[in-house]
Amino acid sequence: MKYKSPFAAYISVAFYNNPRRREDWLKSEFVFDVDAKDMPIRSCNCENVCKTCLNEALEFVQELVDSLNDDLGLSNIHIVYSGRGYHIRILDKDIMETSSELRGELVKYVTGANIPKNSISLGYTNLFNKRVKRNILHLTGHEKIEGINPKLMKDTIKNSYFLNDNQWGSFQGRIGPIRYKNLLNAMARVNLTAVDAKVSIDLKRILRLPSSLHSKVSMKCVEVKNPETFDPFKEAVPKFINERK
Repeated sequence: MKYKSPFAAYISVAFYNNPRRREDWLKSEFVFDVDAKDMPIRSCNCENVCKTCLNEALEFVQELVDSLNDDLGLSNIHIVYSGRGYHIRILDKDIMETSSELRGELVKYVTGANIPKNSISLGYTNLFNKRVKRNILHLTGHEKIEGINPKLMKDTIKNSYFLNDNQWGSFQGRIGPIRYKNLLNAMARVNLTAVDAKVSIDLKRILRLPSSLHSKVSMKCVEVKNPETFDPFKEAVPKFINERK
C-alpha cells in the first residue's frame, strides 16, 4: 500500500479459512452504517456533510450502541468514523456467526422499524418511543417524509414540546388518533432508513480501512475512541492539510 498508493483502501468484515480466495466462510462482523448525508431527519441543509449533521449522526450512533449493549447484551463494539458518517462494528462471538436473516431482524429492533403491537414488549416499546421522540424533536419542517403532509408536519412540530416530558397522551390528543397512527407509521419507516440495512445483512461486505483516506472528502477513516469528545474536523483531518493551514 505504501508504494502503490491506492486511491482507496477497504477491509472485509468476513473471516474465512481461505481468505485469499474468499472461501470457507467462518463468521462476519455485524455492522451498522450511518451516513450523515443520508439521514432522513437532520438539522442542516448541507449538500455533503458538515459539523452539524456529523454531530447528529454520532449522537444517533451512540443511541444505537446503548441499545446494542443494554437490550442485546453486546459489548465488543467499535465506532469508526468513515469519512461521511460512522460505522458500528460488532465483534461479539455469538453475533458474528448469525445469518443475514437474523441480522435483518436485529436491525429492525435496534432502529425501531416496527410499531409495537402491544404493551407486553415493554422494552421494545420504550426503545421505539425513544427513536420517535428523537425524530420529532429534530424536525425542522423542511423534511419530505412519506405519510406526513404539511399540516401534520406543522402540528407535530407545534406540539412536540409535550415529548420533552414524555407526555405521549397529551401529544396524541393534540394530533388526533388517526393522524397519530399515520405519524407512527411514517416514523417507523424513517427509523429503518437512518441506517443502511443492506450493509448490516451483508456477510461479505467491505468497509473503508481505518487509517485510510476518504478521497472524496479528504478525511481519514479513524476509530472513535471517545464519542463524547470526538471531533472529525480535528481528529480525522490529514496531517498535511493541518500543516498547510
